[in-house]
Amino acid sequence: MSTTQSERLRSLLEPLVSSQGLDLEEIEVASVGRKRVLRVVVDSDSGADLDQVADVSRALSAKLDETDAMGEGEYDLEVGTPGAERPLTEHRHYLRAIDRLVKFQLADGADTELVARILKVDDEGLDLEVPGVKGRKPIARRLTFDDIAKARVQVEFNRKNKNEENAEEA
Repeated sequence: MSTTQSERLRSLLEPLVSSQGLDLEEIEVASVGRKRVLRVVVDSDSGADLDQVADVSRALSAKLDETDAMGEGEYDLEVGTPGAERPLTEHRHYLRAIDRLVKFQLADGADTELVARILKVDDEGLDLEVPGVKGRKPIARRLTFDDIAKARVQVEFNRKNKNEENAEEA
């Protein structure tokens, strides 16, 4: 998608998404066979439920129908939320990932990877807990945003939530 079309779509759709209490995370126009697909990714600090996604989808569809932002020809509109292993690119993404396990690629020139849990986020960077290996205790670590080349949330299947951990300690 051209930058001009991307900017036009973002300026058209972002106010509608914001009015629904959501953040516009991503816009992508892709060709699938002879059709085009407009993919819109939305999120919020508390996540977006199916009803919110449906509401914003209807609002975006109506707005796109009354404009020529997608030009002539058919297209499909897909509205969804970021995937489970979403990349973290904005400060708000890190805030939403507090207490989540994240895989970091460090900007040290050596392609160093680090997997750690985000404990705290501030304007300069992150306080992390690096899991201990083979029964060792976790290690505290601090990263500034400049230290991070890429970051992606990791899926955890066997992690107990805080309520379960607290119940076991009692």
